[in-house]
Amino acid sequence: MMTRKTALSLSMLVLAVLLLAVSPASADTISLTLINPVQTGAPGSMLNFDATVSAPFGNGATMYLNGDSFDVSIAGPSPIDDSGFLLGFPLSLEPGDSFTGTLFSVLLPSGLAPGIYNGFFEITGGVDPSMLNELATVDFQINAESPVPEPGTWILFATGLCMLTAGTIGRRYLAQGSST
Repeated sequence: MMTRKTALSLSMLVLAVLLLAVSPASADTISLTLINPVQTGAPGSMLNFDATVSAPFGNGATMYLNGDSFDVSIAGPSPIDDSGFLLGFPLSLEPGDSFTGTLFSVLLPSGLAPGIYNGFFEITGGVDPSMLNELATVDFQINAESPVPEPGTWILFATGLCMLTAGTIGRRYLAQGSST
């Protein structure tokens, strides 16, 4: 009876060791890094976010970059243009490969209020050309500043101020002339 229990325990131990030794390796990954994740711009300007994507040497397979997902806390239709990723980035990365380029652009709406706006950009894909697993996500921040008036606005302001000053001086002169 004791031998059966010992044999059963020993069999279970061997099975556990085999399961641990044969456990699947961690999933292949990519790394995604924004070169300048915090940018400042005025309403109406375009901000380009450049990034480096790489597949570690330890990956066992080609990684396919099949799609993307993104959002930013700016109200209205999304101002993000992902054509940098869709048209400029490679479709796949072999282990050890790396690529740097414009990942996406953000056109700040002309009526955007000054403030801080946060967003994310995610690359989806996997070891198969049809997979859409989340591979890497980066966060970014946009500091929207007050728009700088155009030179024409300054000229109009200065002209109006000169006219107002001239009118005030003219009235005083006329008022002094009529009292004498």
